[in-house]
Amino acid sequence: MRDKSSTVNMNRLSISQITASLAMLMLGTGGALMLGGNPVSIALPVLAGVIVLIITSGDAGLRPTAPTVTLDQPDLTAHPDFASLLEGISDPLMLVEKGRIARANLAAQRLLGAHIEGEDARIAIRHPAAAERLASLAPLAEPIMIELVGLGTRDQRWQMRVAPVGAVRDMRRLVHLVDHSGTHAAERMRVDFVANASHELRTPLAGILGFIETLADPELGKDTETRQRFLKIMDGEARRMQRLIDDLISLSRIESEKYRLPDARVDLSELAAEVVGVFRSSHGDRGREVEMEITPQLPVVQGDRAQLSQLLHNLIGNSVKYGRPGTPIRVTLNEGPSGMTRLIVADEGEGIGPDHLPRLTERFYRVDSGRSRAMGGTGLGLAIVKHIVERHRGRFDIASTLGKGTTITVLLPPPLEETQGKFDEKRRPSALSDTVS
Repeated sequence: MRDKSSTVNMNRLSISQITASLAMLMLGTGGALMLGGNPVSIALPVLAGVIVLIITSGDAGLRPTAPTVTLDQPDLTAHPDFASLLEGISDPLMLVEKGRIARANLAAQRLLGAHIEGEDARIAIRHPAAAERLASLAPLAEPIMIELVGLGTRDQRWQMRVAPVGAVRDMRRLVHLVDHSGTHAAERMRVDFVANASHELRTPLAGILGFIETLADPELGKDTETRQRFLKIMDGEARRMQRLIDDLISLSRIESEKYRLPDARVDLSELAAEVVGVFRSSHGDRGREVEMEITPQLPVVQGDRAQLSQLLHNLIGNSVKYGRPGTPIRVTLNEGPSGMTRLIVADEGEGIGPDHLPRLTERFYRVDSGRSRAMGGTGLGLAIVKHIVERHRGRFDIASTLGKGTTITVLLPPPLEETQGKFDEKRRPSALSDTVS
């Protein structure tokens, strides 16, 4: 059934088209007569065109014009699986509706509190940058990103992504929090590492350049005693830089192989005896104070022999440097828990304060910088030990008492196939258990 507007449109279109076609018919016929042509040959096509126009215009008039409709985004929040989707994501997620938190997954509740659902978003997320964005009721054209510092704990850094959800009139926002604390810490560690390494290299290099400039003076260069003294200092500074570069290369290599498990079988008892022998023969009286106690028939460990040798050299070397002269350095190797091999290196020295213990494995960290440099330390020894232990799936512990000394314990696991074999043996019923049952 036609409505009035459709009929009016059809009539207007048909009349205008018919009028134009009749005008074409008269002009064409008249022109044909003037030129001596056949008027029928021209009039017939024009009349056929008039008929087609009337039919098509009428058909067009019968078809009503489709109205323009603006559709909102589909309302995903009404889907029955929306809550399950929120919980399936490990990052904190919240649905904010008109400034209030309508839903929050468990991760968001752990971070901000279990009470946040129904609260004003500005109160739940107590951060000025977040409050400013979440309080706004203006429609979002596209998602926005905000960096939040101090949310959760003081050192945590989060990236908050706010995106529109569902119909525009509902003013719903999906708030997604991503923890960037680890990335920021790694970047800060990289910057600190470059700064510290540059400082450690710049200091001896400046000394060497200064002595070279002094020796270049013709007058001072004639003094044999001064020249020899300066050359000795320059040699010490150059060797210090060499040790530092060697440790940096070693640390870089260990870190690059951190996630690749070593596959060699190492007799740690034999290796420890070898390293202790080197110290006893090459470190004078202090080296002869290194004592060794090894439990016989210890199992082999799965490891990298070169890195385990470096671990032993670093631990025993620290005790030789910082232990009191005339006191023993005890190297003990015995069986630890769960089939692990326990290595203990203990000295009797000044000890380390509890405030310093958590930072001893940081690169370039020193309890006494002046003494460490005088002893030839690079500040990388324990950082190298830590990364070697981590690569070998072991455990590392430092215990120290001021005025008494320091004890470092390393636990290294047996080869993986032996661990699996013991596990299978525990699960396999024995003949006795079969008889008893």
